[in-house]
Amino acid sequence: MNNKISDTGCISKQINFLSGGFRLHGILHLPSEENPPLVIGSHGFESSGDSPKQIALAEKCNKAGIAFFRFDHRGCGYSKGNFQEVTNIKSRYEDLISAYNTMMEIKATSNHTGLFGSSFGGTVCLLAAEIIRPSSIVTFAAPVRSSAIAEAINKLDISEKTRSFFHRSNFQFDISDKLALTDHILVVHGDCDSIVPVSNALEIYRDVSEPKKLLIQQGGDHLMSNPVHQQVFMEEALIWFKSHLCN
Repeated sequence: MNNKISDTGCISKQINFLSGGFRLHGILHLPSEENPPLVIGSHGFESSGDSPKQIALAEKCNKAGIAFFRFDHRGCGYSKGNFQEVTNIKSRYEDLISAYNTMMEIKATSNHTGLFGSSFGGTVCLLAAEIIRPSSIVTFAAPVRSSAIAEAINKLDISEKTRSFFHRSNFQFDISDKLALTDHILVVHGDCDSIVPVSNALEIYRDVSEPKKLLIQQGGDHLMSNPVHQQVFMEEALIWFKSHLCN
């Protein structure tokens, strides 16, 4: 593990681990506090653990005494695997479970765990919650089923190769039957999202259990490109994690 220490005393550790035979790359951000609670991030479809949202959230969490583990799913970032061949809901689920197990094995944090998932990563968090049983979850722009994405993708000006990816049989998913098993969740979505319709957030919020909170970003898009939305999201996510992980 390669360690870096910030001016505030927070430590960043590079951690590699195996999932489904693939070597995955991750960064664990540790605050100066001993035995802190932990948030694990699951990035979006074509993103990586270096996404701006995860890096910013990791910094915010560390300042609040919460550890954050961000990693690249197989086929993404610095992790091994061919993206086109290994990307599906099952592999992403396996990666998140492996990341969680790795964190519990190295014992750098407490076992109080939160999950953060952006877009497809939010879906993965909702699916993995039954196993991980997190104390807190924050999702952004998460689809409930693959058909919702496919319908939007058909309307976008993208290559046929990319479009066909979303119609492959092994990419199909529907996690609606898992929602009632999930609680302690903050659901965030932009009401102008052209990739994952906001109706997905409304369905998630309707079907998950209490405690729960819904935050709809007026005019918000799938990338959360509005700086004001980004700021509010960071504030709300941190409040949610602190209230359920630090008490």
